[in-house]
Amino acid sequence: DVLSGTIVKQGEVLAEVTATGQNTRFGKTAGLVEQAKNVSHFQKAVLNIGNYLIYVSLTLVAILVLVQLHRHTPWLDLVQFALILTVASIPVAMPAVLSMTMAVGAMLLSKKKAIVTRLESIEEMASMDIICSDKTGTLTQNKLTLGDIETFEAADPQEVLLMASLASREEDRDAIDSAVIQGLTDNELLATFQQSKFVPFDPVHKRTEATVRGPQGDTFLVTKGAPQVIMEMANLTGEDLKKADKAVNAFAAQGYRALGVGVKKGDKHDWSFLGIISLFDPPREDSQKTIEKAREYGVQVKMVTGDNLAIAKQIAGKLGLKSNILKSDILPKDIKTIPGDSLGQEIEEADGFAEVFPEHKFSIVKIIQGRNHITGMTGDGVNDAPALKQADVGIAVSGATDAARAAADLVLTSPGLSVIITAIEEARRIFERMNSYAIYRISETIRIMVYVVVAMLLFNFYPITAIMIILLAFLNDIPIMAIAYDHTRLEQEPVRWDMHSVIAVGTAMGIVGVIGTFGMQLLAMDWLKLSVSAIQTYVFLQLSVAGHLVLFVARSKDHFWKRPWPAPIMVWSTVITKVAATFLAAYGFGFITPISWPEIALIWGYSICSAFVTDLVKVHVYRHLRHQAPRERHFISRMKRSLFS
Repeated sequence: DVLSGTIVKQGEVLAEVTATGQNTRFGKTAGLVEQAKNVSHFQKAVLNIGNYLIYVSLTLVAILVLVQLHRHTPWLDLVQFALILTVASIPVAMPAVLSMTMAVGAMLLSKKKAIVTRLESIEEMASMDIICSDKTGTLTQNKLTLGDIETFEAADPQEVLLMASLASREEDRDAIDSAVIQGLTDNELLATFQQSKFVPFDPVHKRTEATVRGPQGDTFLVTKGAPQVIMEMANLTGEDLKKADKAVNAFAAQGYRALGVGVKKGDKHDWSFLGIISLFDPPREDSQKTIEKAREYGVQVKMVTGDNLAIAKQIAGKLGLKSNILKSDILPKDIKTIPGDSLGQEIEEADGFAEVFPEHKFSIVKIIQGRNHITGMTGDGVNDAPALKQADVGIAVSGATDAARAAADLVLTSPGLSVIITAIEEARRIFERMNSYAIYRISETIRIMVYVVVAMLLFNFYPITAIMIILLAFLNDIPIMAIAYDHTRLEQEPVRWDMHSVIAVGTAMGIVGVIGTFGMQLLAMDWLKLSVSAIQTYVFLQLSVAGHLVLFVARSKDHFWKRPWPAPIMVWSTVITKVAATFLAAYGFGFITPISWPEIALIWGYSICSAFVTDLVKVHVYRHLRHQAPRERHFISRMKRSLFS
């Protein structure tokens, strides 16, 4: 077959056109690229958090408006205040903050030889628990070296290498050709031969062939390729056939690829079988340690190779993988076919796949994703593009084609698996920053919205003015931007958005904040007997100081005073905005009623104590969620068994 998009190197053919456009193999590949990918987990998380906060905000504002209208509050002032409160509370900046956090992370990843082409893939990378990795070039060095040579009709191993070199072409820069030519000791002898015709390797014939003129003027043919093909051309039988099969199997058992060499001289009808060359692509020095490190991080590495099963198992052993390697013929022929549960489990538990063609990769990714895994796939060729696009994290390895890079989420500029593991580490840190911000945003929205609405319903006055809400929103957004540079703990397991946990922790912290702010208001009203305008200043400063402290509380599942400590830029941006809020409370500047410095000290002390209480509640909620999770998983598994048994 002559496929659309391929390059004909030589020869001529009379062909019949059987398909055009989208019906060609190239067109179907492009179609797979277009149909792959779903909505990212990041987008789903943003929508879930945003919807929750919007529903809470709109519900509370609606209650406030209805009650205040019933109290005959001037509708113009009420609508103005309600609109400002709604705009300040709805997390319109959340997508921008999260995207900026990922963009800063992408810049850090680029310095570590990993270029991000789709920001959302950073979050997917943090969640990734399976990597399907190409063997050649990623797990191995992609530098073929010569092993032992089994001779048959050749006088010695060097004759086998000489004939194999004559069936090669160095300018093609083929890895096998280069290894064979470099293994020849007498290059001067090679120069005495002249290659008049060369037929390159193709997957159909599985061999190369050359017409050669010798130093004596004699012309003969040489060939090299798959041993079975060369053995058949030489009509090998009997003991010679057994010896050849034994040699091929022995090489495969050691992880070596076998290359048969033949020659046809004079008027002979059959070819002469000269011998078998063994070739080995050694594992990268860091591959085994990197795979072990991936395992420590809860990431399973599956090897994907075009080599036969015996070679794949041998290489897997040297890489520290287990021997559960599956042949590609178990995969469904139609990529749209969903395999049965038993086959899906078999593929999920496999340590690698042998005799794989690029089109098999798409099926492997699709099946593993169907088993609820976040999957990464490496690739470098045009035919890898659909699999790279379908994978949650498509990874174009160093030296990949433009098509593979365009389909990938992550482009590596350095070979090896260690770059991917480094990217996973950084992605998990980025995810923790986004998770911290999401909890903080929920907490602050609930704290401000619930407090303001309930305070107005109970006391029938504005506990904070519209201008104060605007100032709070402005001052709070400055340190939030610095969260992209924060220091975070590196999780040892894949991390995913847990909406139940995020909303529960954020809501609990928000409720504690509401109670704390009410305490501040009651202190100002009942104990200090202050005017309404002074109470508003108290509440403004308490919301500002306590809100910034909540940012530090939200950044960790443990107590906020424990390591890792916050980044300096985050600390200083918070200090600057707190100082600004403090000076606003002290001098007013025409925006708010000023209060005395002793009063400011009281508010600061109260807010710091509130932060410790919030932290204790946060740790308790996390502890409760951790104890609750196993029971929930047990309940869900029982439900599944009862439904499907």
